[in-house]
Amino acid sequence: MERLGSEAALAEMESSMTEDLSMEINPPFKENLATSKDWRKALNKVVPAVVVLRTTACRAFDTESAGASYATGFVVDKSRGIILTNRHVVKPGPVVAEAMFVNREEIPVHPIYRDPVHDFGFFLYDPSAIKFLSYDEIPLAPEAACVGLEIRVVGNDSGEKVSILAGTLARLDRDAPHYKKDGYNDFNTFYMQAASGTKGGSSGSPVIDWQGRAVALNAGSKTSSASAFFLPLERVVRALGFLQRGRESISNTWEAVTIPRGTLQATFLHKGFDETRRLGLRSETEQLVLLASPPGETGMLVVDSVVPGGPAHKHLEPGDVLIRLNGEVSTQFLKMETLLDDNVNNKIELQIERGGKPLTLDLTVQDLHSVTPDYFLEVSGAIIHPLSYQQARNFRFQCGLVYVAEQGYMLFRAGVPRHAIIKKFAGENIARLDDFISVLSKLSRGARVPLEYITYTDRHRRKSVLVTVDRHEWYAPPHIYTRNDSTGLWTVKPMLPLNSSLELCVNSTEQALPSNISSCSAEVTPMEPAHQSVGQKPTNGVASMETSCEEIDDGSHSVDESDAGSKKRRVEDDSTDGVLSPECTLHESREVRLEETGPETETVPRDFPGAAAATNNVSVAERAIEPTLVMLEVHVPSSCMLDGVHSQHFFGTGLIIYHSQTMGLVAVDKNTVAVSVSDVMLSFAAYPIEIPGEVVFLHPVHNFALVAYDPSSLGPGASVVRAAELLPEPALHRGDSVCLVGLSRSLQATSRKSFVTNPSAALNIGSADCPRYRATNMEVIELDTDFGSTFSGVLTDDLGRVQAIWGSFSTQLKYSCSSSEDHQFVRGIPIYWISQTLDKIISGANEPTRLINGVKRPMPVTKLLEVELYPTLLSKARSYGLSDSWIQALVKKDPIRRQVLRVKGCLAGSKAENLLEQGDMVLAINKEPVTCFRNVEDACQELDRCSDNDGKLKITIFRQGREIELLVGTDVRDGNGTTRVINWCGCIVQDPHSAVRALGFLPEEGHGVYVARWCHGSPVHRYGLYALQWIVEVNGKPTPDLDAFVAVTKEIEHGEFVRVRTVHLNGRPRVFTLKQDLHYWPTWELSFDPETAMWRRTTIKSVDCSKAM
Repeated sequence: MERLGSEAALAEMESSMTEDLSMEINPPFKENLATSKDWRKALNKVVPAVVVLRTTACRAFDTESAGASYATGFVVDKSRGIILTNRHVVKPGPVVAEAMFVNREEIPVHPIYRDPVHDFGFFLYDPSAIKFLSYDEIPLAPEAACVGLEIRVVGNDSGEKVSILAGTLARLDRDAPHYKKDGYNDFNTFYMQAASGTKGGSSGSPVIDWQGRAVALNAGSKTSSASAFFLPLERVVRALGFLQRGRESISNTWEAVTIPRGTLQATFLHKGFDETRRLGLRSETEQLVLLASPPGETGMLVVDSVVPGGPAHKHLEPGDVLIRLNGEVSTQFLKMETLLDDNVNNKIELQIERGGKPLTLDLTVQDLHSVTPDYFLEVSGAIIHPLSYQQARNFRFQCGLVYVAEQGYMLFRAGVPRHAIIKKFAGENIARLDDFISVLSKLSRGARVPLEYITYTDRHRRKSVLVTVDRHEWYAPPHIYTRNDSTGLWTVKPMLPLNSSLELCVNSTEQALPSNISSCSAEVTPMEPAHQSVGQKPTNGVASMETSCEEIDDGSHSVDESDAGSKKRRVEDDSTDGVLSPECTLHESREVRLEETGPETETVPRDFPGAAAATNNVSVAERAIEPTLVMLEVHVPSSCMLDGVHSQHFFGTGLIIYHSQTMGLVAVDKNTVAVSVSDVMLSFAAYPIEIPGEVVFLHPVHNFALVAYDPSSLGPGASVVRAAELLPEPALHRGDSVCLVGLSRSLQATSRKSFVTNPSAALNIGSADCPRYRATNMEVIELDTDFGSTFSGVLTDDLGRVQAIWGSFSTQLKYSCSSSEDHQFVRGIPIYWISQTLDKIISGANEPTRLINGVKRPMPVTKLLEVELYPTLLSKARSYGLSDSWIQALVKKDPIRRQVLRVKGCLAGSKAENLLEQGDMVLAINKEPVTCFRNVEDACQELDRCSDNDGKLKITIFRQGREIELLVGTDVRDGNGTTRVINWCGCIVQDPHSAVRALGFLPEEGHGVYVARWCHGSPVHRYGLYALQWIVEVNGKPTPDLDAFVAVTKEIEHGEFVRVRTVHLNGRPRVFTLKQDLHYWPTWELSFDPETAMWRRTTIKSVDCSKAM
């Protein structure tokens, strides 16, 4: 049998195609005479040439998202090392791929061609790399396809390495399948159909006949009917011929080959003659077509759609019936496409009929590759490139518009969705990507500019949002990626030269910006109506971060892209004028006198319309509290979602607890501000302005955080905004009347009266699937009225003095072993702990300092007993054998609750871990009986006032019928949260945070570094290094901490395979290998710089440091 891959056969076939380019639509049924022996012989020859392709799309691009997948390919040219597969396997964007032959030999492959329209593409491999397998290429025989032909589909079906599915070709004239309205679809071609029942992984499989020839290429399937769709091979053979002629000599260097492809940017469908008559086709034209067409012709080509701005725009219309191309009757796709491909940049004559009226048109054939983008811009995680012909056809937009393939962080925060078309940026019209780059290059970090965009779902209305350029270095500076078909890689270069404005941080909010660009701290913007948003659905796409592993749903930690609202970012405010005056005491700085809370017209600037809105029916408490309330909008960059944070976007109400000329502090619950790696925007109830804030303190135990702001950014509103008066003592009691004051969605203060039902309810929140902060060892306040799970605010007395924060708590409801849902509830957090922390900050205690508004200020550290406790009634404790004397002592200590604290567990790695055991009853600390969590915390803080102690507590416990005296050490924790993170091969690693340690387990191998997140399309995605596990060894070297991990991974070069040992949260060890990819995934570190109060990104290792991402 003659091999079609040879040059002679190829030339002969092209000659035959030139003579008759018409496919038989319904060829006569051919009887299959093949025997089982014939099939065995054919399969023995075919199977060795079929490979399993493991592909990783490193970035979202055009129609594809980032991700890792398996598919199939087969060798069509052994000498040159060419593998044929589908276009959606080769990918239009950056891809890293490997091929595995049937004997498990693995070789790297890289793409050399992907068709802009049809679903086929080619990979290249080094044939000399196959050492142990004997195989032959599979010849292509498109002419052998016919109805009734018995076929076999050989490939990687449903993840199996080799699967052979039988079928019979039923149709050769099926319309191209429609997969997605916003993704890749084939068109202007027929497809074949058979009931072979192929599934995922079989894309790119050869469809062979009994002679071992490929008659079609498997492309898709319809699972509901077990139908499979096969791509005809005529255009594949043509493309392969160009590749083979482009590399006549076998050498080690592959040079890119241009395959001519033409287009009119019009989609045609094949319609039957009955339909064309209804469209107005004249009978004489139909007779002419039948005489000029091959026997069995059943219809004609009809225009289905035309892309705006293309060669056919305003010339062809849907419903036009194609009669002739360059004078020849054309009723089939193959003949039409051949003519277009042979006349790129030339004019052709089209004869059509429109409603029975004949028309003749002269159109210029456009180069199809010119409307297929081969470069993109990556900025703040967003992928932006010219709109491709594929998506222009889907969306009915003009090719080349600025298209958002992946929104990243900067655009996500502004509310720009995926698939958006950017029309205007910073006041400049945007027609091409170069326009967008030009405007972006003029901006500085922290600049806020307007952006207008449209979407294909709402194409007739522009939407306007505010975009804030990242102030912190959450992401690498902007880079441009360009495809190189010779190497298969996308070359990377910086969008801007080094030391450009985007490379540098803003040194002053007064830095000169274009006239249409505003600095965040100077802008007065009314806050849009907002609601608290926690645990929203995930965004799809490239480099979107995930916390999921095999056991965890990966959809619980990102924000729905439909969340429309203007998302604001913060900028650096480097005000250094002024420090706290020694004469300004704590109470003087934050005291609120009732006689000063009269009508707001006395203090609100006159240029604020509607400022005097005081009404007679507003309570005293509401009038006193309203100027102290703040609405916070928090965004967490997807590149650094640390500490198990479960969402990227949060809303919540905060309380101003300190306000002076140089610093303001806002207290808020940790379900709103969960991590320090955040961008926070503050909107004030007293004055319509939105300014950035900085997370300066996260309490390691209690559910509150402190956010600082610069009062000078408030402008005239600084005189209106004030701090609340805190009332930490006396504590609330059951039956006390309180006033709940909060903010509505329109930033209006609302108040409601209620009564305390339980002033000291002990929380019992279970661990989430993905460990994150949960309130432990806390007693909260419960009211007699249910105000819903999203309304937050403060609890005050009748005079407006704050006794508690009505804050939000995050929990997870588990319905089964594999089903859970995030929920939240609100409870009162006593103001005592917040007041105590504020006292330490203001008093200037001898604590570590942190830069706030350009001034170093002391931030408290907390001594704590890292033990999770829970209360047990003394009646239960008596049953465990607790003596009457201790019961009486504990009742005397707390006659109301009559409880004892028991140990639920110790945090792994804590000083109490090997001393206290689960079930121990804590009776006394330093000889003082303890009955509640506050007693324990007071004992820990007492250590700070005693200079002669070594940080240890004398604890009396009751264990298994015996009283035991223990000396237990305390741990010191600051309020910074996690301040350092490493990204290696696409996984985010950090030191184990407290929520992980609270599970009571750390690996024995020196703890290791904890994998918090992983990225789609990264090496860890391809090889399965997911979150919720520790990396304890790399190439046999221990990695007990981040420094050791960095030292080990710096020695690994690009393309090297790495042996990794991990331990899962459930204690299961695992050893596997992965291949490091420093080209698309360099190793970098993000850390907080206390000297500048900025997050800095540092490249640790990349292929070329000058092109670090």
